[in-house]
Amino acid sequence: MEDSYLLRLPRELLLLWHAHRMEILISAGFLVAIVRLTLHWRSTKTKVILTPPLGSPVTEKPIRFPEVVQEKTVPPAQPVKTNGPRRVKGVKKVKKQEPAKDQRPPIDKIQPYIFYFTLGGSTKAYAEKLAESFILPDAEARVLPPQVHDLTDIDYDDFFISPPKYDSPGTGAFYTILIPSYNIDTELHNFLSHLQETHHDFRIDTAPLQTLAGYSVFGFGDMQEWPTEQEGYCVQAIEVDKWMAKLTGKKRAYPLGMGDVKDDVELRLEEWRRGVQMIVDDLSQGKGLGEGVLGSGDPVESGDEADEDYDDGETLITTTADLEDIRAPIPIDFTTSTKKSSSTTTGPPKAMVPVNSPTFNSLTKQGYSIIGTHSGVKICRWTKSALRGRGSCYKYSFYGIASHRCMEATPSLSCSNKCVFCWRHGSNPVGTTWRWQVDPPEQIFEGILAAHYKKIKSLRGVPGVRSERFAEAMRVRHCALSLVGEPIFYPHINQLLAMLHAQHISSFLVCNAQHPAHLAALGPVTQLYVSIDASNRDSLRKIDRPLHRDFWERFCDCMDILRAKRYSHRTVFRLTLVKGFNIADEVAGYADLVQRARPGFIEVKGVTYCGTSTSAGAGLSMANVPFWEEVQEFVLALAAELKTRGVENDGMEYGLAAEHQHSCCVLLADKERFYRKNAAGEGKWHTLIDYEKFFKLVERGGEFKAEDYVSAEPTADWAGWGRGGFDPRDVRVDRKGRPIEAKDEGRVVEI
Repeated sequence: MEDSYLLRLPRELLLLWHAHRMEILISAGFLVAIVRLTLHWRSTKTKVILTPPLGSPVTEKPIRFPEVVQEKTVPPAQPVKTNGPRRVKGVKKVKKQEPAKDQRPPIDKIQPYIFYFTLGGSTKAYAEKLAESFILPDAEARVLPPQVHDLTDIDYDDFFISPPKYDSPGTGAFYTILIPSYNIDTELHNFLSHLQETHHDFRIDTAPLQTLAGYSVFGFGDMQEWPTEQEGYCVQAIEVDKWMAKLTGKKRAYPLGMGDVKDDVELRLEEWRRGVQMIVDDLSQGKGLGEGVLGSGDPVESGDEADEDYDDGETLITTTADLEDIRAPIPIDFTTSTKKSSSTTTGPPKAMVPVNSPTFNSLTKQGYSIIGTHSGVKICRWTKSALRGRGSCYKYSFYGIASHRCMEATPSLSCSNKCVFCWRHGSNPVGTTWRWQVDPPEQIFEGILAAHYKKIKSLRGVPGVRSERFAEAMRVRHCALSLVGEPIFYPHINQLLAMLHAQHISSFLVCNAQHPAHLAALGPVTQLYVSIDASNRDSLRKIDRPLHRDFWERFCDCMDILRAKRYSHRTVFRLTLVKGFNIADEVAGYADLVQRARPGFIEVKGVTYCGTSTSAGAGLSMANVPFWEEVQEFVLALAAELKTRGVENDGMEYGLAAEHQHSCCVLLADKERFYRKNAAGEGKWHTLIDYEKFFKLVERGGEFKAEDYVSAEPTADWAGWGRGGFDPRDVRVDRKGRPIEAKDEGRVVEI
């Protein structure tokens, strides 16, 4: 019996331990803390009394002891003066910063803002969940409904240069920012660059967001991939928190939160949310952020106290050199101003689109083939249509480009704009400077051709594909460098163009007028497009959402460069009309740009709505797509405006050369260069290109003009203004593939 009782005793002790371990551990912790504090207080009591504080005068005073026996007082000995050079000692005086006098009325309402960035959608879900639980039940009148914004859909200047304005003077904005971590280049990099540039911009106040009620940041990371902050755990969130502290004037309302997406992110986010909600409640009651200790709200953590330089009052014993022994001054490198050398080293450039990254997966899911680290190719829908004899795109009607023999590619998936009408779902990288690996042009040329032919071969079993056109498609004749991104951004774009021309492949390059230096250095190209999506600064910023601060200056510089290239290149203005953005009352502004750049052609095209969440977030819907009649009306107004100005500008005149109704696109051409009369005296538009003549001119070398390779064959009658622009050799079908009977459409007469 006793043996069985003894055997059960450890188990009972273990059960008691599990039942009361929290109380035991907490009690033990309190006991250890009390003992440590008592010992520390006793050991430092005498030292605090005898040791003068730092920064106090170093004049030594004799310690007065209790007098026991009256003796003759001996005066203290005077310090012995040394013959060495005088040592000058000083203490750096730190000017105490006085709190700024805030003349604003006290805050009685809080408007929360929730900003987030996401690639896969998980951060968006967390942001929406946070917004639902943000309003306090007893503070509905004091805490307004939160506003949720995707960082890719907003203009940074509207929120991160100055806070939003309110009708009520007592309303304050509170920013909460949810930031995931990525080891690839995303648009988050541009947000960080914007914060940094705003802080260093001398034209902007040091703390432009100091009127915020407060802010807090939460970061999502993966500790399996990046175990520590030094290795990249929540590094973007840490950077955002640092720059926000500088821009807000130390208005960090709650500490930076971080959660591991594979472990405790739900728990950490909930803890952070409760803390932020408590602060928001206090702010709405006018309590403010409270008094912080020294260093509260600083952008980064301070170093150890041992690293700080201060004078401890001790005299250092060193050997003193005579003045005669002091020769040339010690060389000092004034380029290094920091006391500590940076431990971080700049690593090799990263891939723009790493394999299996979220960007890579998103683009490949959309049908792109990624070539190398920054290039791509994709089959155009018009290529598939032309293979089946169902019509080619407007480039065939305007310039004679057979769609089934055209390859759509780009050497740079990165772009410098975030256009509201972009088809690419906002998934491609963005940037203002090239900071990635650079693939050789040979690799890109061979890669895009191989990937294109592979995609063409995959269509050979599609019903309706014509065998003769399939055979022609296996010999690429044209390359549209307009797939996505900014092709002119690629550092070796001229070498890539030369490789295309050497294989007798024509080049059609599209740029966004944001890289004037690259545009000025551009070599021969069959046709140069420039996207002109707005006629003034405000509209351009609204519709293109450029990343450059000086986007309008860059845009205007590109207009001047185009004017200089008007004879050496076939230049084309591409106007994308978006109803509600860039149509109303902008005809005169577009005419100003045409007058400044004098392009050879002007393509006016109605926007194609892609129906993505990115477009919806930018405020774009089917209501922004203009009807064909509205595009025609705009083109007629633009042509009339240009004709009026032509009288005063050396006969500048643009006429209606061609149209493609299915693409909702009209072509205006320079009448001086591309309208010619035949032997019978009949005037015809000549917008087609003599491609073989172009290749001969390139191979010959030297300078040549755009008019030198204009085709002798005039623009087809069926492509003329008012004729629809559909090739009669093909068959039009509806959405279900049923043929559409051709209708005799009336010709629209140019006035």
